[in-house]
Amino acid sequence: MAVADVLKLIQDNDIKFVDLRFTDTIGKEQHVTVPAHVVDEEWFEHGHAFDGSSIAGWKGIQASDMLLMPDASTANIDPFFDEPTVIITCDVIEPATGKGYDRDPRSLAKRAEAYLKTTGIGDTAYFGPEPEFFIFDNIRWNTDMSGCFVKIGSEEGAWATSEKFEGGNLGHRPRVKGGYFPVPPVDSHQDIRASMVLVLEELGVPVEVFHHEVANAGQNEIGTKFSTLTQRADWTQILKYVVHNVANQYGKTATFMPKPIVGDNGSGMHVHQSIWKDGKNLFAGNGYAGLSETALYYIGGIIKHAKALNAITNPGTNSYKRLVPHFEAPVKLAYSAKNRSASIRIPHVASDKARRIEARFPDPLANPYLCFSALLMAGLDGIQNKIHPGDPADKNLYDLPPEEDKLIPTVCASLDEALDALDKDREFLTRGGVFTDEWIDSYIELKMQDVNRTRMNVHPVEFDMYYSL
Repeated sequence: MAVADVLKLIQDNDIKFVDLRFTDTIGKEQHVTVPAHVVDEEWFEHGHAFDGSSIAGWKGIQASDMLLMPDASTANIDPFFDEPTVIITCDVIEPATGKGYDRDPRSLAKRAEAYLKTTGIGDTAYFGPEPEFFIFDNIRWNTDMSGCFVKIGSEEGAWATSEKFEGGNLGHRPRVKGGYFPVPPVDSHQDIRASMVLVLEELGVPVEVFHHEVANAGQNEIGTKFSTLTQRADWTQILKYVVHNVANQYGKTATFMPKPIVGDNGSGMHVHQSIWKDGKNLFAGNGYAGLSETALYYIGGIIKHAKALNAITNPGTNSYKRLVPHFEAPVKLAYSAKNRSASIRIPHVASDKARRIEARFPDPLANPYLCFSALLMAGLDGIQNKIHPGDPADKNLYDLPPEEDKLIPTVCASLDEALDALDKDREFLTRGGVFTDEWIDSYIELKMQDVNRTRMNVHPVEFDMYYSL
């Protein structure tokens, strides 16, 4: 959509407001709204000024002026606001240079795409994430000096068999690890997922499949089509926005936390990837599982840098409650065509055009712009330095003899370990100015706040383990 098309959209639909969206470092969309009558071609050229010092991990108060530069191609009519409103995704621009702000995730993603072209390896990187999420009926928590608790309300919860509900307890719900794929009424979220899908497609995000996921208590997935790196990150933000707001309209609450419930599957975000050049898929070849040598080197780069990647692909302390060895989590840094216990899987596909690799350790807490960019940079390093990943792992990695198990490396076990790995292994990210050392330093400082808060917070489980000793 060109600028003229956006202006026509505003006029034809009697649009009252234009809502500018951008994503902060931790992956949360932010917004600011202007009356539609101020929007014209000149406004698109000059952008909208805002205070960058109020965004966590960004500018200091002494250098806070920033510009939101609207991307006309992303314009849509918001499906949730009462007043007719056009929403537009923006890049964050440094006014002094006119270039993308180095800490703006979307500008960073564009730099990653540009860097790919400068390497001569390829001209396009395609990404296809699969973010899982939970839908609960309600959620309560508290943390203060007197103590802490969390209480999840879910009629779908396997624990809810004895609870009393308005209208009665009807008894149909998934068992633990029993959510994949029973029909309703065990799956109680078909209609809400369908509503989400209709809104997504209205907003231009093509949907390929949707279903209940493995965990009880409302774990779901909506599979959307692959696209180029920046657009696919845009679409992931739209998906999160739609999931949160449709759930809210149904009087429910959705979360992309990796591990909100204990004792059942957590939510991952498997990320499918491939690199193309001149319309040809560079990952297709005659090697293992139909992969090219280029694809194997790409896998080698991801495995080599996985622990540093964890700081970006698994950016919360909660992320590592999902990534626990021997609990069916993709913690083993190996690759396989059929083995879902490996952290890198090669999906079975019908044609070379669909040939790709799938990183299984990322989770939906990740900022998609940063996540996809970091994975691409690791893979490119693998290609540039011919980092071969070794032999594939076709055994069940969850059930190896101890002597074999210890030979296969794993992802990080905690966020602080991941941040330390990022601090030590960062050069591959900074090539082409995609990530900067200043950005990495600020990111580590920002995420260490999560680590320290969790370290200092007393957990109810500790009372269970230690109170009577």
